[in-house]
Amino acid sequence: MIPTKRPPTTAVFYSISNCQEGLKGVTFGNFLLKQVVEELARDKPSLKNFVTLSPVPQFTAWLERTASDADGEAVAHEVRALLKVMRRADWPEGASDAEYAEIETGLMALAAHYFLNAKSVDGRPVDPVARFHLGNGARLDRINFLADTSEKSMREACGLMVNYRYEPKEIERNHEAYANEGVVASSRTVRSLLKLKSKARAIVAETPPQPALPAPEPEKAET
Repeated sequence: MIPTKRPPTTAVFYSISNCQEGLKGVTFGNFLLKQVVEELARDKPSLKNFVTLSPVPQFTAWLERTASDADGEAVAHEVRALLKVMRRADWPEGASDAEYAEIETGLMALAAHYFLNAKSVDGRPVDPVARFHLGNGARLDRINFLADTSEKSMREACGLMVNYRYEPKEIERNHEAYANEGVVASSRTVRSLLKLKSKARAIVAETPPQPALPAPEPEKAET
């Protein structure tokens, strides 16, 4: 029996650029993804889930700053230990089960802190991709461990990728909360990572503000 083809239920945005013909004239500050979501939902009613698969281009740089922070030596030591393992030529294939589990737990706890608590001097998240999607009304939905093991991603993001979810009924509310109060809309799954029982979760709740990062270039923004 030939299986019945089911209509799609999920749309995943991997990258987006207003250099593309269909996006000319659409500004990134004007609910870009909201417009796309509405058009997709109208054209394909079976679609119910709208998410991105996004890079984390500043995460390793943030870890390296944390590793050299003299004001939090215990945390800095833990981060240096994590980075030492991840910089080995045989990581992750050659890691023992114990090493793999410790790195995953520690890194996910740190990543949750990076997205939810680490701020620039303007009070916004330090991650430029997060700033883009949160500003467009998305919710930080999931952090994915070793989702991209390409050389570039391992170098810049320790292999992490993120799902931002666009819920049509929540987009404007999330945008307003972020624009007015700097609220990072996030799922319970992401928030629970802050409670991971790892040495790495000893990271201070108040990270010294970092210089504000520039917004993505108008002509192209990674999702």
